Amino acid sequence: MQTPREILADLWTLAGGDVAALNAVTLTGEEPQLPSSFRVAAAAQTSIAAAGLAAAQVWQLRSGQSQDVAVDMRHAVVECRSERYLRVDGKPPPPAWDAIAGIYKTRDQRFVRLHTNFPHHRDAVCKVLNCKAEREDVQAALMQWDGEAFETAAYAGGCVVAMMRSREEWSNLPHARALAALPLISIEKIGEAAPRPWPAGDRPLAGLRVLDLSRVIAGPVAGRTLAVHGADVLLISGPDLPSIPWLTIDTGRGKLTSFVELKSEQGKSVLRDLLAQADIFSQGYRPQALSALGFSPQDAARINPGIVYVSLSAYGHAGPWAERRGFDSLVQTATGFNHAEGQAAGVEGPKELPAQMLDHATGYLMAFGAMMAKARQSREGGSWHVRVSLARTGQWLWNLGRVADGFKTEDLRGDAVSPFVEEMSSGFGPLRAVNHSAVLSKTPAFWARPAMPLGSHPPQWPARA
Repeated sequence: MQTPREILADLWTLAGGDVAALNAVTLTGEEPQLPSSFRVAAAAQTSIAAAGLAAAQVWQLRSGQSQDVAVDMRHAVVECRSERYLRVDGKPPPPAWDAIAGIYKTRDQRFVRLHTNFPHHRDAVCKVLNCKAEREDVQAALMQWDGEAFETAAYAGGCVVAMMRSREEWSNLPHARALAALPLISIEKIGEAAPRPWPAGDRPLAGLRVLDLSRVIAGPVAGRTLAVHGADVLLISGPDLPSIPWLTIDTGRGKLTSFVELKSEQGKSVLRDLLAQADIFSQGYRPQALSALGFSPQDAARINPGIVYVSLSAYGHAGPWAERRGFDSLVQTATGFNHAEGQAAGVEGPKELPAQMLDHATGYLMAFGAMMAKARQSREGGSWHVRVSLARTGQWLWNLGRVADGFKTEDLRGDAVSPFVEEMSSGFGPLRAVNHSAVLSKTPAFWARPAMPLGSHPPQWPARA
């Protein structure tokens, strides 16, 4: 199996990085860190290190100064579970899942996972199943369905579900073959534009403007990572869009947050104005959803030549599942992780990874790709499109190899986590939250803005220094 340093080197060269820059990186710690048959700790460390090294390279382009980057493996894996360690005014997280979310059996003895944390997804499941939103009723209704037939009907009905597959079953699907042909991170030039000079500032991303149109974990982690290196990140939400408050707090550190109603002409006009002044546009909508509103990558490149447009999807941008909705837990279920972890742990049925690793790693890879594309823009000009997906990150994690006897590892206890937690103020009260694990020697990572309730700021950019 590759060492973490070799994994990082592959990530770095995939995105066009200079191999010599890797000499500045120190990786500490040993696997395993969490009970799992997969290399979750290596994935955490290397994805965060890639983003940290990209920030250091941007600083060198801006200032001429090189610097060292260090990432400790335990700190990285704790950061990839940051939502579970967040404390607001001393209180721990509420239950993470809706009452009917989770695993059920179907008539043909298959397992399906329902994601119902947003009310419209819960309502859609109950409509397809023609049942009340109670676990017993949902289970009884699912006994009238075969697993794959339900999965297909549920997607057609606007639900967010997945049938558990073995890795072999997943690999035999046409979509798995389409996904395997995609790179882990795609960085593609999509238009002509002059190189942009760097704004004034004393941090790697100071003065850079990032529009963040994402929810839940992966996309918001990308925005949080760009903010920790000094970017002005403006999180755009809608006043009627559902959210998961705990995740909003954890991933909102460092960001401004505004409401814009994208379905109204006025809202689209506001977003166009923000986009025209942005450097990076980061979004987690399904592949065609923003295009229908006039904000496709090509639209963005016309509105703002020189933009770096970052797209996150669940299952990748090519293949029959490209339009499918999905979250980390569902992608784990569909692509073989839950089946493999269950077998390795000796349990019947699905077992989740010990962190939302597809989400978190993809978030850091998004930030990494955005910074590498921005660096290319500064040298070569052009508008750029960066694409990542949860399922392609999952393929990368799978290909890192398996951990023999990984479930003999004890989970991390409080005393192992506490060195990586800091106290800070917020618009929600005092926070205790995991700090950033990439340590840069000359431009330390920190969030200059507190987490605030959604819609706390006007939809406008702060003045540049």
